[in-house]
Amino acid sequence: MTFGFAPSSAASTSSADLSAASANPLARLLEPAEWAEAGIPLLRNPREVVSGLHSRHRPKPATAIVAVLDPDERLRASASFTRRPAPADGWMFRNTLLAQLRRVIPHDLRRRTPVRTAVLLYCREGDARWTEEDGAWMWGLRDACTLHGLRCGAYITLTRDGWQVLGEGRGGRRPNADSEPEPFATSESPPMLPRTGGAASEVLRRVAAR
Repeated sequence: MTFGFAPSSAASTSSADLSAASANPLARLLEPAEWAEAGIPLLRNPREVVSGLHSRHRPKPATAIVAVLDPDERLRASASFTRRPAPADGWMFRNTLLAQLRRVIPHDLRRRTPVRTAVLLYCREGDARWTEEDGAWMWGLRDACTLHGLRCGAYITLTRDGWQVLGEGRGGRRPNADSEPEPFATSESPPMLPRTGGAASEVLRRVAAR
């Protein structure tokens, strides 16, 4: 005798709804409340991370920087690239971020628990308030991290008003989209040179807190 479950009409409807949602770019985004509930690890020193990436990549509006940090929040790899003018789509952002990660650092899929964290800094026009484009970047970052065996870390916007860690309420006026990069500290440097891609400049060193 064979036992089984016949698909219910509710299940069929759910599958149809899921397929429709996956085809809808607006479904591939995360709102601030969803992001806050996802358990994204907090940066211990977000200003240092932002200042270091800003000095290294010198981003202008429409520039995205994806960076991989070790458990001590030291940079292991980073890549910057320019967002193409197209509708915001989390799936497309995911593919772009995943391609950048694969270029600059090996995956951690063999680990049971991720030990490295990927963060994303996006320099854009407008103010620091959340937009659907930000939500698509959040969705893409979370999915790319899963596929590369990394922890999903902070999503940071950089505008002319300053920087903002979305979902946390932490931010500052400098650096910003118009500011000059801060000088690197000469007394400290990462124990290994991080790999980098895109419009990179010098090797990242810890930025002295002002």
